[in-house]
Amino acid sequence: MPSPSFDLQPPQGARPGRSAGPGSVQPRQWQAQLIALLRRRLERPGSHDVLINAGPGAGKTLGALLGFERLQGEGRLERLLVFCHRSSIASQWLAAAARLGVHLEEWQPGTDLNQEAIRKAHGLLITYQAAGRNLEQLEQQLTTADWGPWLAIADEVHHLGVDPEEPDATAWGHAFSRLSSGARLRLGLTGTPFRADNLAFCAARRVQVRDGAEWVEQIAPDLSVEPRELIAAGDVRPLEFRFQDGWVDHGRQGELGDSERSPLSQEQRESWRARNLRRAIRLGDSSSIALRLLLNARRRLETVRRDHAEAGGLVIARDIAHARRICGLLEEEGDRVHLVHSQDPEAPQRMEAFKAGEADWLVSIDMCAEGFDAPRLRVVAYLTTVVTRTRFVQGITRAVRMDAGRSATESVPRHPSYVFAPADPLLMQYARTWSLSEPYVLRSRSVDSEAEPSGAGRGAQLPLQAVEDGAGAVIRMRGPQLPDFLMQR
Repeated sequence: MPSPSFDLQPPQGARPGRSAGPGSVQPRQWQAQLIALLRRRLERPGSHDVLINAGPGAGKTLGALLGFERLQGEGRLERLLVFCHRSSIASQWLAAAARLGVHLEEWQPGTDLNQEAIRKAHGLLITYQAAGRNLEQLEQQLTTADWGPWLAIADEVHHLGVDPEEPDATAWGHAFSRLSSGARLRLGLTGTPFRADNLAFCAARRVQVRDGAEWVEQIAPDLSVEPRELIAAGDVRPLEFRFQDGWVDHGRQGELGDSERSPLSQEQRESWRARNLRRAIRLGDSSSIALRLLLNARRRLETVRRDHAEAGGLVIARDIAHARRICGLLEEEGDRVHLVHSQDPEAPQRMEAFKAGEADWLVSIDMCAEGFDAPRLRVVAYLTTVVTRTRFVQGITRAVRMDAGRSATESVPRHPSYVFAPADPLLMQYARTWSLSEPYVLRSRSVDSEAEPSGAGRGAQLPLQAVEDGAGAVIRMRGPQLPDFLMQR
């Protein structure tokens, strides 16, 4: 059986709370490349930005912390300042740092960087929101603090948009730029290096590339780790897709026949495609697409549990009312369900309870897209009208993570996780290319970034596998390489 990619257990005799020293954790290949890249950038002054594009399960948090640990041990860096976008993600950084013996203190408003506890720590951790709200205080303290050469890390850096014309509209990016101006290096981490507003973001180089007859700007990661590489190495699970097709009726049924039926997977008119999806995710719609999708997802989870007893499922819903109807349906089937949304102050506790196995399903409204680390997740039902590539990939890749226990018992390639979604043409397009890293091209503001989905040209070369092709069928896709059409019999 394959062993985990790295072992966080300290060797015998290591002192608690202290780093076990270089070599105690064996980095993955790309993490070793990151450490070497950071070292080269320190030796060659000039550009102090490094952007890493690596999907969920790649080990971005551990790789960044290993980079700091190694370079601090070599005397090249002294301190660390980590920025992240959510308090729940901050706790994951604190836990990962503690395993390596890196002492991070979470910054709170009113904290003085010259306090004894702060001076003894290796670094600080702060959320983007706290940084923006306390910018002046933090900037003054960083200016006066004697930190020596330090590293700034921006987790999920695509949140830090840069807009010179409207700096107030990109407050997080503005705050990070000012606070990290004194850093020796700035390391940006992202699994989805795109923005729907077509803006650039911090800690990212912009290069000129040829796009047909014109030159355009493109965000260029310094190191890109594609999900298909992680799948091949056994670091993450592959995904299999089940797209529920069907006919969607619009208008009123009557003697005059004043209604129109539209095929969900084949609709090419953008306005009708969007209308179809809004109807398809309704549990009570006459097409029964959402209902069939959920029931199929339940059956798949039951099948997965024959081998992975603690496996769980995630439903991404449109809004609170929609999510409650989904919870009611799952509970009627006898499932234990936790609902989480941003208006519930107990949502973080419910998410942690799901991780611990206290529920079969987690139903979420935009709370489990980024940084939510639950290796027991094996089935995702995508029932929302959000169809940007970034949000779709973020949602479905919650189910690719492996834990050490499963890594030790499963062969490579790992057992797949499953994604169930309406057969919306855009979602199927994104599924074709989810395991491939694509460039983020910064186009003119006059161009609608959603009008031509990223990867549209390449997707046409990757056909679907259709089983019982036709309205009402389930369109199956296996990644990262998709097979040819199955011939109907």
